[in-house]
Amino acid sequence: MENVINRLNHWIHSLPKECTAMSETEISNRPSPNKWSKKEIVGHLCDSAINNIERFVKIQYEEQPYIIQSYNQEEWVAVQHYQERELDEIITLFQTLNHQIVHILIHIPAEKLSYLCDIGNNHQKTLEWLIQDYVEHMEHHINNQILIN
Repeated sequence: MENVINRLNHWIHSLPKECTAMSETEISNRPSPNKWSKKEIVGHLCDSAINNIERFVKIQYEEQPYIIQSYNQEEWVAVQHYQERELDEIITLFQTLNHQIVHILIHIPAEKLSYLCDIGNNHQKTLEWLIQDYVEHMEHHINNQILIN
């Protein structure tokens, strides 16, 4: 977990600097009508954090395997109108949610990392896998969509 926590802390501190260094045009431009802007991608990362906070908490005490409920990512971004929000608000939300995730991860007993969850189609993974997947998902969006020109 130490590596995951370090990676999360890195992005909590560095993503705001990266995003605020971009012009409003760069952060708000949609590459095509059906693609998110970089600002909306940061919003999507907030939505991912919201959903994963619930998962990381509930897996620790609910019956195993905990069944992961999916969410409609496109609708979450659209309904919350991230494109019209101030970037600073979205960045603050990103930081706050991921600080909460770090807090949760620090306090997960080691034996609970092997607790099982059903990620769909009766595929079972551990809580540790889900946490790692969360960070990899975040880094995929940051490295491949936000930080590229």
